[in-house]
Amino acid sequence: MAQEPLDVVDAITGQWRSERPDLDTLPMAVFGRIYRIARLMGDRMEKEYQRYGIGRGEFDVLATLRRAGEPYTLSPRQLSAALMLTTGGMTGRLDKLERAGLLDRVPDPDDRRGLRVSLTEKGLRVIDQAVGAGLALQKATLDAVEPAQAEQLADLLRLLLAASAEPGARR
Repeated sequence: MAQEPLDVVDAITGQWRSERPDLDTLPMAVFGRIYRIARLMGDRMEKEYQRYGIGRGEFDVLATLRRAGEPYTLSPRQLSAALMLTTGGMTGRLDKLERAGLLDRVPDPDDRRGLRVSLTEKGLRVIDQAVGAGLALQKATLDAVEPAQAEQLADLLRLLLAASAEPGARR
């Protein structure tokens, strides 16, 4: 009697083993699960951020400013580079966040042609709440494994991330 698959990835790899027994489906099992976890958690995080009036893209901008430390200010170029966005894509996000009162754009005192983007007090409150809520959601999910297993998983994924990057690419 055939064993029932444990999850959808087991079902997929089982089908491939049946159809193509010559293939090693372990990589498919690993990366299929990584992909599915990223999609599922990404969707859950997006819903969590919506409670704070922001989406994932806006979260990324606010979080990048917050991580920069006081005075929570960067140039649009620095933000674009950190988030790997075009300047046009960044402008749309900044416009939306400025309209929401979460950041300000002011002239750069060191460059007459430049701007500086800064978190407002409201933006600081929103990102601090959103990052805390997102981490709580991630922690609740990660509680499915023991703390030592979570550390080991983080280490193994770091190795896979390094192995996945193109030579010279930023990870």
